[in-house]
Amino acid sequence: MKRKVILYGGIAAAALVGFLLFYFLYLERPSRQVLAQVNAEEITVEHFNKEVEKLENPFQDIYKENPDKFLEGLIMKRILLQEAKKQGITAPVKTYKDTAKDPLSPEEALITELMKKKFPSPPGVTREEIKAFYNLFKERMEGKPLDQVAPMIEQIIREGKQQERLGQLMGELRNVSKVEINQIQLEKIAAKPPESNTDEDFKKAMTSGLPVLVDFGANSCIPCRQMRPILKEIDKEHSGRAKVLVIDVYKYQDLARQHKIQLLPTLVFFDSKGKEVFRHIGVMDKEKMVAKLKEIGMGT
Repeated sequence: MKRKVILYGGIAAAALVGFLLFYFLYLERPSRQVLAQVNAEEITVEHFNKEVEKLENPFQDIYKENPDKFLEGLIMKRILLQEAKKQGITAPVKTYKDTAKDPLSPEEALITELMKKKFPSPPGVTREEIKAFYNLFKERMEGKPLDQVAPMIEQIIREGKQQERLGQLMGELRNVSKVEINQIQLEKIAAKPPESNTDEDFKKAMTSGLPVLVDFGANSCIPCRQMRPILKEIDKEHSGRAKVLVIDVYKYQDLARQHKIQLLPTLVFFDSKGKEVFRHIGVMDKEKMVAKLKEIGMGT
């Protein structure tokens, strides 16, 4: 009896090991992990990773941290491709001349042909629309007369209408499509966003007796992310002589309101007494940031 128990236990253990191997080596492969189904067509983790790897940073990191946004783009691309195939659209045949023009991929070519079929002619723009636009933004026209800027205004209005038509088409196709998203898998692949400073860090910096540079930004802000490595360098190279902080305005909205932050990124410089002495909206190069910190009291 004892030998039978041992035998059954061994069989059960072997079965468990076999299941675990099957689960981790087969089911857990990115090619088998389904993120979404679009009209019964699968979008896998493997496909998601391949597409996101084509992006440059910081776009790549941002979409890895917020995979739902990038996945929605893949879903819409799949829906458009399905619609093109449904309508019997084929990509134009490439010739030897196309190689020099950096031609579109087959999928992009299909979608382009679909757009041509759906929108065979560009939307019209009336003279009245151009005049209304000119009057609305007259202060930004730098004193230029209507006739001089009319072509530019016409192009802006036309592009806006094209985007509106495209958005309407995509909305209609999305509404009639059967889309199932695996939220659990989506959460699994989401990367952790970079850490930023807290309001407590801000308070301590203001009473540190050192000049302070604060980047009021957000993880979703492209220029903010582009400056992060530079700010880290400045913080490391001038440690003990200045404080460099990154404040996420969406996490600490009170701080953003208190310092009247309206555009991202906004770099605010404080002297050793915690008084604001300078601010810059937008990207600022490393040399200028360091020079400004020295100007307001950073030692060498």
